[in-house]
Amino acid sequence: MKKKYKLLLAGLLFDGIGMLSFIVPYFGEFSDIIWAPASAFLIYKMYKGTEGKIGGLVTFVEEAGFFGTDFLPTFTLTWIYKYLIKKDED
Repeated sequence: MKKKYKLLLAGLLFDGIGMLSFIVPYFGEFSDIIWAPASAFLIYKMYKGTEGKIGGLVTFVEEAGFFGTDFLPTFTLTWIYKYLIKKDED
């Protein structure tokens, strides 16, 4: 399996983990305190260079719930940007 499809599957999994905070009331807000820096680190490691740095920052802000953005699938959107819009071939 190509690296880009492994990144997509991992991204879908991580976006799913991020969405779990919506399922359990009150626990979700607490879990975001842990998940926000963890997800920022993961996306930074998954996507090297500018995509990783910007993705890490955006993911941290999104998962921390700033500006009501906790619902965005940041990992998947980063993959779409890298492989469908920018058309990188890793």
